[in-house]
Amino acid sequence: MPPCHVVLSKMEVKTSLLDNMIGVGDMVLIEPLSEDTFIENLRKRFEHNEIYTYIGSVVISMNPYKSLPIYTAEKVEEYRNRNFYELSPHIYALADEAYRSLRDQDKDQCILITGESGAGKTEASKFVMSYVAAVCGKGQEVNKVKEQLLQSNPVLEAFGNAKTVRNDNSSRFGKYMDIEFDFKGDPLGGVISNYLLEKSRVVKQPRGERNFHIFYQLLSGASDDTLKKLKLDRDFSKYNYLSLDSATVNGLDDAACFRTVRNAMQIVGFMEDEVQSVLELVAAVLKLGNLEFKPESRCNGFDESRIKDKNDLKEMCELLGIEQSVLERAFSFRTVEAKMEKVSTTLNVAQAYYARDALAKNLYSRLFSWLVNRINESIKAQTKSRKKVMGVLDIYGFEIFEDNSFEQFIINYCNEKLQQIFIELTLREEQEEYIREGIEWTNIEYFNNAIICDLIENNKNGILAMLDEECLRPGTVTDETFLDKLNTVCAEHQHFESRQSKNSKFLTDHSLPHNCFRIQHYAGKVLYRVEGFVDKNNDLLYRDLSQAMYKANHSLIKILFPEGNPAKVNLKRPLTAGFQFRASVGTLMKNLLTKNPNYIRCIKPNDKKAAHIFTDSLVCHQVRYLGLMENVRVRRAGYAFRQAYEPCLERYKMLCKQTWPHWKGPAREGVEVLLKNLQVPAEEFAYGRSKIFIRNPRTLFFLEEKRRQCLEDLATLIQKIYRGWKCRTHFLLLKKSQVVVAAWYRRFAQQKKYQNIRSSALVVQSYIRGWKARKLLRELKHKKRCEEAVTTISAYWHGTQVRREYRKFFRANAGKKIYDFTIQRIMQKYFMGLKKTMPSMSPVDKSWPARPYGFLDGMHQELRRIFHLWRCKKYRSQFTEEKKATYEEKLAASELFKDKKALYPSSVGQPFKGDYVEITKNPKYQKLNSLVEDKVLLADVVSKINRANGKGAPRIFLLTKKSLVLADQKTGQVKASVPLLDLSSVSVSTQSDGFFALKLKEGSTSAAKGDFLLSSDRLIEIITKLHRIGAASAERNQINIDISDEFLVQFKQDKVCVKFIPGTPKNGNGVACKRKNNRLLEVSVPSP
Repeated sequence: MPPCHVVLSKMEVKTSLLDNMIGVGDMVLIEPLSEDTFIENLRKRFEHNEIYTYIGSVVISMNPYKSLPIYTAEKVEEYRNRNFYELSPHIYALADEAYRSLRDQDKDQCILITGESGAGKTEASKFVMSYVAAVCGKGQEVNKVKEQLLQSNPVLEAFGNAKTVRNDNSSRFGKYMDIEFDFKGDPLGGVISNYLLEKSRVVKQPRGERNFHIFYQLLSGASDDTLKKLKLDRDFSKYNYLSLDSATVNGLDDAACFRTVRNAMQIVGFMEDEVQSVLELVAAVLKLGNLEFKPESRCNGFDESRIKDKNDLKEMCELLGIEQSVLERAFSFRTVEAKMEKVSTTLNVAQAYYARDALAKNLYSRLFSWLVNRINESIKAQTKSRKKVMGVLDIYGFEIFEDNSFEQFIINYCNEKLQQIFIELTLREEQEEYIREGIEWTNIEYFNNAIICDLIENNKNGILAMLDEECLRPGTVTDETFLDKLNTVCAEHQHFESRQSKNSKFLTDHSLPHNCFRIQHYAGKVLYRVEGFVDKNNDLLYRDLSQAMYKANHSLIKILFPEGNPAKVNLKRPLTAGFQFRASVGTLMKNLLTKNPNYIRCIKPNDKKAAHIFTDSLVCHQVRYLGLMENVRVRRAGYAFRQAYEPCLERYKMLCKQTWPHWKGPAREGVEVLLKNLQVPAEEFAYGRSKIFIRNPRTLFFLEEKRRQCLEDLATLIQKIYRGWKCRTHFLLLKKSQVVVAAWYRRFAQQKKYQNIRSSALVVQSYIRGWKARKLLRELKHKKRCEEAVTTISAYWHGTQVRREYRKFFRANAGKKIYDFTIQRIMQKYFMGLKKTMPSMSPVDKSWPARPYGFLDGMHQELRRIFHLWRCKKYRSQFTEEKKATYEEKLAASELFKDKKALYPSSVGQPFKGDYVEITKNPKYQKLNSLVEDKVLLADVVSKINRANGKGAPRIFLLTKKSLVLADQKTGQVKASVPLLDLSSVSVSTQSDGFFALKLKEGSTSAAKGDFLLSSDRLIEIITKLHRIGAASAERNQINIDISDEFLVQFKQDKVCVKFIPGTPKNGNGVACKRKNNRLLEVSVPSP
C-alpha cells in the first residue's frame, strides 16, 4: 500500500456511507445492476460482518447468526441525530430517522419488518424499540412506560413463538405495535395487534419442530409446588401435544426463560391471580391433548365415542372448574339448532378427536388474544390528548414450501398487500420529493400486483370469497368441490393455474398435481394443495363445547367463550378465518397508508443457522420474493442519488480550485461551479431547491474516484510539507546540538590542559621541596652529630676531672655507693618499663608484665594486686543502678549454679533481659498485662510438661514480686497463677537441660493440681530471679534450690520421680522426656 493511503486511513474522518465502503452500501448505486451483482454485493458485505445494506431508505438486514459489537450504547450515541446517509448502513439509522421525523416534523411513522422465518425479524423489531427507548426522554413515568413496552416482548414470545426447522425462536403470529408519543417525543404507551396465530401448532408439529415455548418453559422452570397445583409432571413424554424429538434446544434455557416471563408479566402489570389463571389454561391444554377415545356401539347401529382414561379429564375439569359429566357429554354428542328445532347426534371417534383438537386450538388462540388485550390495557396511553404514533410491523414473510396449504395462502396474500402498499408508498415518496425539490416527475413503469390482490380478495369472484361461499353452501362441501369452483371461475385469469381448469395449456403440465392450484405471485409461482382449505377456513368449534366452557367456574373461561352463554344464543354461522383475516389485513393497510413508511427487509444467509455461511440460491430466492430488485429499479428510474448541497460541497470541494479550501458563497452556487469545472454532462444531474440530484451511479463513482485521487495528492503534499518541516527541524536541532557539544568540548579540553599544567607544576614543586628538605635534613643531622660529639667529649672531660678530684673519696665507700646507685637505677628502669607495659583497664584481663629480676617478685605481685583492685574500683564507678542489679543477679547465679549445673557456663555470656515477649508492647498480650497487678520482672515462653505423656505445651511465664503466672501463648488466657508464698522449693538437674520443678507447699490453695514441671532455655535467669525475690522479702522464707539428677514431683495425688539420664534421644540432639510408668518420668539429656 502506498504511504499516502496510510495517512488517509489515519486522518480521514468518516462522514458518509461512501467512505471506506465494503462493496456498495446503497444498492441504488450498484453498477451494473443485475441479480448476480446484487447478490455478490450482499455476499461481500456479509463476509466482512457488514450485515446492513440500503436500497435508498430501505434497510436490508442479513441474519449473522452470531453476536456482533454493533449494538452498544456508544453506537446508539454515534447514530443519534445523524443524517440517514451520514454513516455506514445500520438499523439504528432508520430508527433514528423515523423517530426524528415523528418528533420534529409531526409525521406518524410505521416500520415494516418482513422476511421469512429465521431471517431476524423479531430481533430487528427489538433493536428498533431498544434504540427508540434509549434516545427518547428520561423520567420515572417515561422509564416505566419504556420498560413495560420492552417487557411485553418476552411474554408474547413465550406464548407466540416456537422452535421450527428454520428458526429456534420463530414468531408464529404477526404483530403490529403502535407506540404512542407526546409532543416532546416521550413514549406514553402502546397498542398491540396480532394476526393469524398458527394455532394448528398446538395439536400437531412438523418433525424437528416444537410446540409453543410456554409449554416447555412451564414444565422446566416452574417450582415443584406450582406443578403440583397445576397437576403437571416435568416429563415431556407424558403429553401428547409435545413433540419429543426437539423437546430441548441447544443454547435455550427454558427454566431461565420461564423466570424471565414471570418477571416480565409482573412488570407489564399482570396480577398474581391472573398469572395463575393463565398457567392453569396452559396446563389444561396439555391435559386436553392426553384425552383418548374409544368407540362404543349403540342400539341404533351408530358408534359413540367414549373417553378411555378419565383421570386426565378429571384433572382438567378440576383446573377449569367444569363438571366432568358436562364436558364428557360434549365430546360424545353434538347438538344442531335450526330455527326452533334441536337435533342431537353422536360423535364417532374421529369426530371426537376433531372436537378435542378444535377445543385445544380455540382455547390457546383465545388465551393468546386475551393476553394481547390484557397487555394493551396495561401499556395504553393514560392521557386523551393528541398523540404521535410509530407503528412497528413484524409479520410473516412470503412463504414457499414444498407443501403449501391454507396458512401459506393467506400469509402470501398479506405479503401481496404489503408489496402493493410498498410500491405505492415508495413511488409516492419519490414523487413528493421531486415535487418538493422542483424536479420534473416522469412516470415510472413497474409491475403492479393489484391484479393478484384482486384475484384473491375480490368480493364476487375472488378466491377467498369463493372459499367462504363454498363453506356456507348447504350440502356436501369438500376441498375438491372448492377446487372445481376455482377451475370454473378463475380459469381465464393470467395468474391462476390448475390442471383441471378450462385452460388447455395446463392439461399436460405434470408439475401441477390434480388436487392443487398455482398462483403466480409477484415473488414467483406458488403451488397450493387444497386439502384442508375448507376445514381451516371454517375453524369450527361445536356449540356444545362452547357452552360447556361457559359453564366453568374459572375466571378466564367465561371471558374466552362468550358465545357459550345460553341467554345469548346466536344461530348465525361464525365468521370464517379467511374473512376475518381479510378484514384485519384491510384495516392494517388503511392504518399503514396514514403513516410515513420505513422498511426493513430481513434475509437469512443459510438454512443451517450457522455463522459465516452464505448460500447464493437461498439468498437469491429471498431477494426475488421480497421484490428487492424491483425496489432498486423503481428507485433508479429517476435519479439514483441525491444529496443536500452543503454536504455535497463539503465532500467534493477539493476537486475545484475555486471551491478549495473554502467557498464563501451559497452552497448551491459552489456545487454549480464544481460540476461545471469537472465538465459533468448537464443531463447527468439536476438542481433541486435544497439537493443535487445525480441520475447515473457512474457519475457519482466518477466524483468519488476524482476525490480519492485528489485526497492522495493532498496526502502526498501533506507528507512532503511534513517531511520538509521534519528535516528542517531535525537540522536545526542538530545545529543547536553541535554548538552545545562544541562548547562543552572546548570547556573539557581547557579543563584537561589546565589539569595537566597544574599536575606538572605540582610535580616540579614536589621535587624542589624534596631536594630542599633533604638538604636541610643533612645539615640538621650534621649539626646534631657535632653537638653529640661535643657533649660526649665534655662528659668524658668532666668525668676525668671529677675522678681526679674525688678519687680519694671513692676508695673508702665505693662498694656501698655503687650498690645503692645500681639498685636505684634498676628500680627506676623497672618502674619506667612497667609504666610502658601496663595491661588494659578491663577487670577480666589477667595479663601482667613479667618481672625482670627475681628479687622484685614480692613487690611485683603486690603491685599486680593493687593495680587490679584499683582497676575494679574504676570499672565499678561507671555502673548504673540497673547494671549493678544485673551483675548482682549474675553474681547470685554464680553462687547458685557454678560448678553445680552444666547449663551455667553457657548462660554467663547472655545478659538477663527479663522481658523476652515484649508483653507491654505486643497488642496480643495487652489484656494479659492488664490482669497482672505488679510489675513484671520476667516474661518468657516456657514449655509446660504434660504429666501424662511427657510432651511440652508452650506457656507464657510471668514473674512478679508476689506471684508467678502461666498463660496460653496463642490466646493469652491465664492458665495458672501461683503466689510466691505458696512456693516451697525449686528442683533442677545437674545437667545441661532446661527442666525445673516448682514445688508448692502442701495444704496451700495452689497445690490442688500439684507441682509444675517446666522447661526453659533461660532456666538460670528464672531460678536466680525467684531466689533473689525470696531472699529480699521479709514476709516469706528463702526459696530452696535443689540441684539433683533425681527428684520427686507431686502430680495431684501421685508423687512422680523425675530422673535425668545421659544419652542421645531418638529425635535428634535435643532433650527428650518420656513417661515410663505411673511413678517415673525419665528425661534423656545428650552428653556434652
